[in-house]
Amino acid sequence: MGKQKSKVRKVIDWLHLWPSLISSVIVIFVCLTGTIIVYGDEIMDFTAGDAKYVETVGEKRITSEEIDKNIKALYPKYMISEYVFFNDPKRSIRLRAFSREEKMLSMIYMDPYTGEILKKDNSIYFFFVTAHLHASFLAGEAGHWVVAISTIIFVISSITGLVLWWPKKWTKSTRQASFAIKWDAKFKRLNYDLHNVLGFYSLVLCLVLSVTGLIIFFPGLTNLTVKATGGDVAHLEEVLPKMDSTQVSLDMVPFAYKILEEEHPDKAEISTWNPSFQKIGAYVFTTGKVGLKSVENADISIFDRYSGEKITVDEKYLHHEKTENVVWQLHMGQWWGQFGKLSTFLTGLIATSLPITGFIIWWGRRKKKKPTKKKALAS
Repeated sequence: MGKQKSKVRKVIDWLHLWPSLISSVIVIFVCLTGTIIVYGDEIMDFTAGDAKYVETVGEKRITSEEIDKNIKALYPKYMISEYVFFNDPKRSIRLRAFSREEKMLSMIYMDPYTGEILKKDNSIYFFFVTAHLHASFLAGEAGHWVVAISTIIFVISSITGLVLWWPKKWTKSTRQASFAIKWDAKFKRLNYDLHNVLGFYSLVLCLVLSVTGLIIFFPGLTNLTVKATGGDVAHLEEVLPKMDSTQVSLDMVPFAYKILEEEHPDKAEISTWNPSFQKIGAYVFTTGKVGLKSVENADISIFDRYSGEKITVDEKYLHHEKTENVVWQLHMGQWWGQFGKLSTFLTGLIATSLPITGFIIWWGRRKKKKPTKKKALAS
């Protein structure tokens, strides 16, 4: 029985050490870039500055056609991908726009009454590039797979790390060593505590971030998650009416503000992606706190873009969208306001440090001198 346990322990030791060492540089890079993105929304709000607000509240808001026209007039190479409107009458419209020719993604802030462009902020492009470095090293499908495999290794390392951390006996001294960092210890002990103790405290969120990342990457896992939570694998746009080029679309702006004022007066923001990209005959609006990749406290409202009638969709299709949104919330730290963001940010920092502190532990043990033959025989 003892030998069996010894063999199991050796396997666990090997699984925790060698795959982690091989993937350590990749894991450090992925965790660091992911950590940088966490506060992307707050940073972009800061860089927007005064452009977030208008000085004078007008009587009539501009139309979606005027929004597009004003963008084209000043930035002809840019295409709007997302519209964000605000319940606060003093807030400007926030437009996510990109240019394939200039290879640039920007946030453009526009006066909702005059159509004046208040600011074009390119800070989102930094987070766009960082996000793609995080997901694939900007190396396409091959890069995606390298990140995915390294993430799987990180999951295995986290689980085996818990097994190695678990004390053989729960005593006062083992509890203190397992749950507390000895800050006044020498470097070797301090580094050991930083790896073991911080690794334990961050374990759950490390697994959440890793698993949600894998769900996002693998469509099969996404579908499995949607099915397991009661949704349908079909996307919302697959069950909505198709775009009809023979009909004229109604202005979508009044729909957005009507939803904010009547359906969800408690919500501050509402977003919709450019209907031309979706190729559907409906306007799909999501109310809630709109982030880079997810919406906090999200609710979906759908209207026929030609008749203006509200469209009711089976809950299982809405569930698909909501599940994907929750996965992104968990992955981006947008799951519980600033507490969720701070928790995710700190977890990202710890996850970035774990391969480094782990390497130092391994290197220190590796450098230990083996006992000489004489000493070995004498003992």
